[in-house]
Amino acid sequence: MPEGPEIRRAADEVAAAIEGRIANAVRFGLAELKPREGDFAGRRIIAVETHGKAMLTRFEHGLNIYSHNQLYGRWYTSPPNQTPGIGRQLRLAIETRQRWALLYSASDIAVLTDEEITAHPFLASIGPDVLDPATTAETILGRLLDKRYRNRRLGNFLTDQKFVAGLGNYLRCEILFAIALSPQCKPSELDANTLERLAKEIIELPRQSYRTRGITNDLDRAEKLLATGASFEEARFQVFRRAGKPCYRCGGKIEKVTKGGQACYLCPRCQIS
Repeated sequence: MPEGPEIRRAADEVAAAIEGRIANAVRFGLAELKPREGDFAGRRIIAVETHGKAMLTRFEHGLNIYSHNQLYGRWYTSPPNQTPGIGRQLRLAIETRQRWALLYSASDIAVLTDEEITAHPFLASIGPDVLDPATTAETILGRLLDKRYRNRRLGNFLTDQKFVAGLGNYLRCEILFAIALSPQCKPSELDANTLERLAKEIIELPRQSYRTRGITNDLDRAEKLLATGASFEEARFQVFRRAGKPCYRCGGKIEKVTKGGQACYLCPRCQIS
């Protein structure tokens, strides 16, 4: 599933294509939304926002299109009448005279008034957006110490959108490795310095990923790997999808541990409880 940085980059692309422009038409690929298509023709798109892994496309007349990519959704932008040749179902098309924004494969789409946004089941339940400049390390530290999370295992709640919106599995693995913590650790077991470092990493690593189009590895290391012929996927991560390969910190072997259906990549030598 795309995580916060990927959704924010998609939103940037969509905004560059359609923000500030008049929608000639909006088309929905979900039958229950077809009657709403006429609500958007001739209306200006005033903003494209992200809320964790969700996106809001806002229109001048107080209607908004909520979308969540879920596991397979993907946005494309194109010149008018030039759709990508892919074997996916078109779920949403926002068409302006200059560019089109197209969402494929997603099924979590809704039309919301401004007032309905705060009551939407997902938007109303999520924690602070990890990419929002207003979300600080102090904000995250407070949540780590909150009674809802302080006695839970980090590996279990870092991807809980109610804790912080925008973190997913690759960010969970990379953050825990960066601080050399086991997924089994609980905030209540950590000293003040480790908690502060963890809170800072929860903020900084997703923002680095956003800036670099997905690199959570040490940036100097990633640059050297790319310069010596490594692919982007080989260079971008510290531990994620590197099972069986040597740890960059200690040389031990990275392991893939699956629990509850979600794989966690870690160094068992570095990341101790």
